[in-house]
Amino acid sequence: MSKRILIMDTSVLCRWLQVPGKAEAGPAADRWNHERISKLIALELESKSTLVLPLATLIETGNHIAQAPAERFECATALAGYLREAASATSPWVAFTEQTVLWQSENLHALADAWPKLAAEKLTIGDTTIKDVAEYYAKAGYSVEILTGDAGLKAHEPAQPVNVPRRRR
Repeated sequence: MSKRILIMDTSVLCRWLQVPGKAEAGPAADRWNHERISKLIALELESKSTLVLPLATLIETGNHIAQAPAERFECATALAGYLREAASATSPWVAFTEQTVLWQSENLHALADAWPKLAAEKLTIGDTTIKDVAEYYAKAGYSVEILTGDAGLKAHEPAQPVNVPRRRR
């Protein structure tokens, strides 16, 4: 079985950090709140899953925190802690250096080529880069899930790898 990677989206990270004004996300049948994300992450960490903080999620979440009506310092401090852990590849976080390939010239050209069509489908450039992070890990053989309350982004989640059973001799 492949190792499991969880890609954090802004909609879920804001709930996990309890950013004021961002209490819930997602459609009525799939609501994300602090309790749900905390329980899910606790279960995933017990299973040794790895968390990925995409650059777009960091920037978007930071913007929501800076514009929050209250508790900006507390939320910023919590996000800064996760950023430090990701920068140092402290478990359960993967290092940001894993994502640097996505910001190289050829990949930025690919993003520029692909994004207009995705924008026409209402996928933001931030979500497009989160999708690219998920695809990067899926191509490396990981089982990837995008943790998001956004059905449009969730629809771009990579297919899960198929485990082929071995024959016994």
